[in-house]
Parts: sequence; C-alpha cells; structure tokens
Amino acid sequence: MRVILFGASGMVGRGVLRECLLDPEVESVLSIGRSTTSIQHPKLCEILRDNLFDFSDIEPELKGYDACFFCLGVSSVGMKEEQYRRITFDITLAAATTMAKLNPEMTFVYVSGMGTDNTESGRTMWARVKGRTENALLQLPFKAYMFRPAGIVPMHGIQSKTKLYRLFYALLAPMMPLLYAWFPKYVTTTEQLGRAMIKVAKEGASKRVLENIDINQL
Repeated sequence: MRVILFGASGMVGRGVLRECLLDPEVESVLSIGRSTTSIQHPKLCEILRDNLFDFSDIEPELKGYDACFFCLGVSSVGMKEEQYRRITFDITLAAATTMAKLNPEMTFVYVSGMGTDNTESGRTMWARVKGRTENALLQLPFKAYMFRPAGIVPMHGIQSKTKLYRLFYALLAPMMPLLYAWFPKYVTTTEQLGRAMIKVAKEGASKRVLENIDINQL
C-alpha cells in the first residue's frame, strides 16, 4: 500500500506516520506539508511547500497512491470563522479534490473531531466548519472516512505543537493510561489512531463516520 500523508509534523500526523513506517504492508509514505518531519527512513519521501491550496504543479508526483491520511489541522482557539474555514475547509478540499481526480480508487481518511456538526447550523464554530468539511468530502468520488477522535494521548515521545496542550498532557500524564482504559468512548492514543486508519485503508469499515469508540474497536 502506498500512502500520502498530510500534516505529518503535527502530533496526530506524527503518530500516524510512525505506524505507517512500522507496518510491513505500507510500501511507501509521501508526506506533504509546510514543515519537515526531520525523519530519515527508506519508506519516507517529503514534499515541502508553502502553497497548500493548489497542487496542480506536482500532480504527476501524486498519482498511483492507495490511501491518503489527512491529519493537517489547527486549533480554533482565538480564530475567526473565516480564517478557520480557510485552513480547515479550503486546504482539505484542495487536497481531497486533487486526490479524487488523480486516484479515484483510493481511500481518503480525514481526522475530524468528536462533536462535529454535520447540520452545519449549530452554535459552535469549529463544529460547523468541520461538519461542512466532512459533508463535502463524503460527496467526492472516492472512499472517504471521517475519524472523530476525542481526547488523543500522544505516545512514543510524540508531543503536541500547542504549548497549552503540552502542559495539559504533562499534568495528566500519570492518569492517561487509566483514562484510556476506563473511557474508550472519549480517549484514544496516537498509536491506536494510526493503526485504525491503516486498517480502514486496507479493509474498509462498516460506516463512513467513525467516533472515538469505533476507532479504538478497529
């Protein structure tokens, strides 16, 4: 299986990348993003670019892939809806429409979040934008799956880029294994998330929108 990964330098993407590199059935990984992963591995190639709204100049390099794991995202804290929508919706759809055109048989997995609003009409801004993004992805001509994790525990030395989240994880670190064991509906790990995404790419799933507990069960 050949995989394209967006957002590999972030906490979630880095966890997914680790699992891809460890999986013997993943032949190669192409990482696309603004920042390097700083990882050297025979399976891994990277394309660094500032423009994530248009991929027409690199289309030949994006053909022939079996799966795309889209882990790129930002926190909505302190952001206006237009700014958040441009990053969350516009970049995602730019990548997804390109993938659908070049690799219509591929599986596309989008990391959304618990509480996403598919009605696009609720009060919570980030949930509306994520809901709009999910709805648009599900209309594209490939197999798209929406992953909605809740709390994600970083493992294997992986850290969040967000200072507030790093502090939160540091304070809760002693309790994280217990939280993960006791509350599978609300807590997953970067390892579980990565393994579940790979499994869906290989085998599919019974539904297109997967909540936190579905991710852990996979």
